[in-house]
Amino acid sequence: MMESNATREVNMMQARDIAALSDVDLARRIGLRDPAAVRLLTTRNNQRLFRAAWSILGNRAEAEDAVQSAYVSAFAAIGSFAGQSSLATWLTRIVINEALGHERAAQRRRARLDAASVTDLERYREKLMGGSFERGEPEASLAIKQLRGILEAAIAQLPAEFRTVFVMRDVEGMTVEEVADALDTLPATIKTRLFRARRRLREALAPEVHASLTGAFPFAGADCASMTERVVATLFGPPPAA
Repeated sequence: MMESNATREVNMMQARDIAALSDVDLARRIGLRDPAAVRLLTTRNNQRLFRAAWSILGNRAEAEDAVQSAYVSAFAAIGSFAGQSSLATWLTRIVINEALGHERAAQRRRARLDAASVTDLERYREKLMGGSFERGEPEASLAIKQLRGILEAAIAQLPAEFRTVFVMRDVEGMTVEEVADALDTLPATIKTRLFRARRRLREALAPEVHASLTGAFPFAGADCASMTERVVATLFGPPPAA
């Protein structure tokens, strides 16, 4: 038991030491095939990279494949990382290129199919916006899930170049400069695409939001009756005793 506790303590210390490394030093440890360094890097970046890939491919399975392939390519070229950008941005650029390659290959495959055929894409609908909302009341959780579904569907309908910028900036929280660096595009172009993406989303969501608001803030049944009785009692006093 003592050895087990000691081993766990050493592992925790090593994990803290690795977490404190700079990007360049972390890349060096990955180049040495340090499992703890690889685990830390992937844990830190899995969500961002998946979202970036999904924003291009619109398909969960294909996005996961693109991220996995990107990691393999990144680890093979980790020695070229010089720290000119953050390691996260460097990885994002690689996964975007990988996803674009997957998309081009898919387009070539579709071009060989009957023009009337329809590809049934599985939309990513589980954790795009992040977080867990199942801890609250059932009604609140259901409402949040429904609203999330409406939003995700609207995002999925954006043009690819707008969708990628929107997901990276507004969903993942990257800065304009980081998105521009990852996409090898001018910040001004990123801002323009983001503005247009937000405008399209507002236009697409307006009818849905209006319909949802129609039944919002219900005040009926026992609540309504109780309010009426309180007002009556305030104005006219309590009812006479029977």
